[in-house]
Amino acid sequence: MMTAVDLIWVADLAATGIFAVTGALVASRKRMDIFGFVWFAALTGVGGGTLRDLCLGVPVFWVETPLPLMVCFAVGLIMHFVAQWIGSRQRVILWFDAYGLAFATIAGALKATSLQDFALISVVMGIFSGSAGGIIRDVIGQETSIILRREVYVSAAALGATVFVVLHNFDVATMTAAAFGFLSCLLPRILAIHFAIQLPAYRPRAGREFDPHNNSDQSE
Repeated sequence: MMTAVDLIWVADLAATGIFAVTGALVASRKRMDIFGFVWFAALTGVGGGTLRDLCLGVPVFWVETPLPLMVCFAVGLIMHFVAQWIGSRQRVILWFDAYGLAFATIAGALKATSLQDFALISVVMGIFSGSAGGIIRDVIGQETSIILRREVYVSAAALGATVFVVLHNFDVATMTAAAFGFLSCLLPRILAIHFAIQLPAYRPRAGREFDPHNNSDQSE
């Protein structure tokens, strides 16, 4: 039977490989050389998990064993030769990113839960672990960050992490809790991509005309 440690490892490795694909596809959009592909694959693949482990004060997962890094290198090399045959690369990035988000969210929440007893910290670590890789990819790739597009993204990670933590605190089997948390993150994200669902944006009220001779508050 798979233990919590095994589940964390599988989820981490899955998230690493999937996020690495999205990073390599961004490199293809930027027409980078093969080393750029490998760099973006590795940066995106292990970025979120690295920051998570540093925050939790535990050994970074790919430093303990180089397999995740090797997966990123392999993905970067392969994608350098096959990316040209992929049609809408931005669309593929979004779909792969949805699965990477779900796997990384559960890995983060599960790892935090195994180390401490505060539910809120576990949820936050799940959100952080799930979204950080995509944010790093977009920022370094000079793309509009996915969290600035009003996407159902961080909210999906929050839902998935919360479902997992709540079920775990009710002593639901770890695999079952992880599966429900994974689906609770993945399905809203997929529906949002397919139906172009966005969260409502903040709409400020128009202020009064600025009068330089009036020192009172100008906002309504």
